[in-house]
Order: sequence, then structure tokens, then C-alpha cells
Amino acid sequence: MEIPIINLKAGKEQSLKRYHPWIFSGAIKNVEGELQEGDVVIVHDNSGNFIGKGHYQIGSIAVRMLTFKNIEIDYTFFEERLKSALKLRKIAGLTDNDDTTAYRLVYGEGDRLPGLIVDIYGDTAVMQMHTVAMYRVKSILVKAIQSIFGDSLKAIYDKSEGTLPYKSAVEPCNGYLIGRSQENVAFENGLKFYVDWEKGQKTGFFIDQRENRRLLEQYSNDRTVLNMFCYTGGFSFYALRGGANLVHSVDSSERAVDLTSKNVELNFPGDSRHKSFAQDAYKFMETCKESYNLIILDPPAFAKHLKVVKNALKGYRKFNAKALEIISSGGILFTFSCSQVISMEAFRTMVFSAAAKSGRNIRVIHQLSQPADHPVSIYHPEGEYLKGLVLYVE
Repeated sequence: MEIPIINLKAGKEQSLKRYHPWIFSGAIKNVEGELQEGDVVIVHDNSGNFIGKGHYQIGSIAVRMLTFKNIEIDYTFFEERLKSALKLRKIAGLTDNDDTTAYRLVYGEGDRLPGLIVDIYGDTAVMQMHTVAMYRVKSILVKAIQSIFGDSLKAIYDKSEGTLPYKSAVEPCNGYLIGRSQENVAFENGLKFYVDWEKGQKTGFFIDQRENRRLLEQYSNDRTVLNMFCYTGGFSFYALRGGANLVHSVDSSERAVDLTSKNVELNFPGDSRHKSFAQDAYKFMETCKESYNLIILDPPAFAKHLKVVKNALKGYRKFNAKALEIISSGGILFTFSCSQVISMEAFRTMVFSAAAKSGRNIRVIHQLSQPADHPVSIYHPEGEYLKGLVLYVE
């Protein structure tokens, strides 16, 4: 079967010559051959010159480039890309590490596998396909992952039910692709946590905050800590290990609060320093009586599309202004945004606006991002989604 060819409009190949991996639908002049969602396509410029190969998908981003070389997109291709991804994690010290058994093996475009996320939790790999094309090659990916991990991997779980395009022709169903894990406890920097990859958010845990949690631990001694949007309580149990006097964890989800309590109990059984609250975040900050001198704001993505960035920034500003209002003098605020469409510059401007409203002396002591297992391709700056600031508030 011949591979369909996508011909671009004049000048629309310029970003591809800079190795950016996306082709938008408006850049396509015409298609040669029969084209279905999920197909591998060859991309030509307006003059018919070869540009590369990619995965086609219906939508604004029509092609996600896989390679700018004229090579086969087969089992060997995916195995080599996975080996390359694993090599980076080894260099970063994330593999063969008893203290940390959770890390991201594949981060989409950052690992030249757009549309694919793979997280490792001990002896289980959790996969998420975000494109029909990656879902179609699921069996190849499973075989390649098994090949590079061997007997150390006991199970692979597919959690693509909520990540594939809504109107796509495939009907994903979450479930185990091989094996079945009996152990859902993983380690991060020596701390234990339960991972609910079957019913939890994302793949079960927010691995991307690993290094930022460790930094928070260094500032926690003798502090009174408020962890907003706590989800599974990662920042909370790091704060406890760091010597916090008191830690309050808040999330609107009762399920998240229950998991936070379980994770705290797993690491610090019977520790009276911690308390969880299933409440609306802003209402909690408005009515809280405790005096906090270390606050974490790690909300979910308020903006997933460019159209809602303005409203999202208002939401971030509202929470940051309230945190800067209630935090005690000498306090430290860890504030984050995980919205890809909000730039670091826009995030800093929002925090500046909230700070100016407070009228307090505020200094930036750290600028934070995502860890090495969430690498950002130099050609795809959109992959840098996590941004954070640590502020010292007088």
C-alpha cells in the first residue's frame, strides 16, 4: 500500500526546515492518495521536495512529524526511539534507582514520539495515546517496551480512554495490555505513594513535580504549610519529611483528599501534624484561621486552549493575590501553572500583578520548570508547559 503524500502550500515548509514537528491544516495544499486519520504520510513542499514523514490526524494540527529523514516507520523505528528515551532517563539517574521508581519514559515531542506518553511506576508501564496514529501502533509499542525492559517489567496498562480525540473512529478502553500489577506503591526520593492509574488523574501521579517537591522539602523545617490543590499529597508528605510543624492539604475532590491522607499515613503513620480538607480552594483561603508561612499553589490547568488564556490568567491572579494576602511575613510561596498555552512571561506578569496588589516586599528566589524526564525539544518550545516561581514574602 502506497503512503499518502501531503503537499504543502508555498512557504509553509519554513517551520519544518527548522525541525518544528507540527503541520497545521491550513498549510496543506493537497493530498495524493487515500488518506485516513492515523495514517503515516510523506510530506512534500510546494515544489515536490521531500520534507519528512509524520502521523496524520483530523484537526488543527494535521500532521505530527516523526522524522525528517526518508526512513521506514516500522517496529525498528519505534524501538530505537524508545531506547533513546530510556538512555536519557538513565543519564538522569532515574533508572535502577531504589529511591525513585517512578519516572516518565516517553514525553511526546520531547522524545520524538508525538502523541505518546509512557510513565513507569516500578514494574508497571502506563501508556497514554493522544493520537489515533499512536493508538493504531499500540501492539508495536507494547512489543518494543517489553523488548527494552525485559523481565523487569511485569505489566503495561493502557489509559487512553480519555486522551484520544473525541470524534475519532477508534473506541479505546482502559485496561491491561500485558500482565497485571499487584503492587501500586511507588517511590520518589525515598518517599512512598499510592498510584491509581486505573481511576486517578493523568497516569495516576504528577511525576513532573518531583524535583520541585524536593526543593520544597528544603524550605519546610519549622514551617506551617498550606498545600492547595493537593491531589495525591506529594508536596504535603515532602513538607512533613522536611520538618514542618503543621501541614494542611486542600482539594475540592474527596477522592483526592482520601488519597492524600493514605499517602501521608503510608510515610508518617499516626502523624498528627497533617490534616486534609475536601473544600473549595478559594473559600478555604478566605475563611482559614491558621497563619501559614509556606503555601503551595499547584492548580490544574486553567487554560487548555488559547481562547481561554485571558480568563485563566484572571483565575491564577485571584489565587495568587489571596495567597500573598494571607501568608505571614517571612513566608514562602511556591506557585505554579501547568497550562501549556500560558508562557513563562505571561505567568510572571500575572504573579507581578498579584504581588503589586498586595503591596508587600516580594522577591523571586527560584524559577522552576519540569524535570529531565519531561524533556523539551529545542525545536518544539511548546513542550515546556510547567512553570513555577518561589517567592519570599515580607
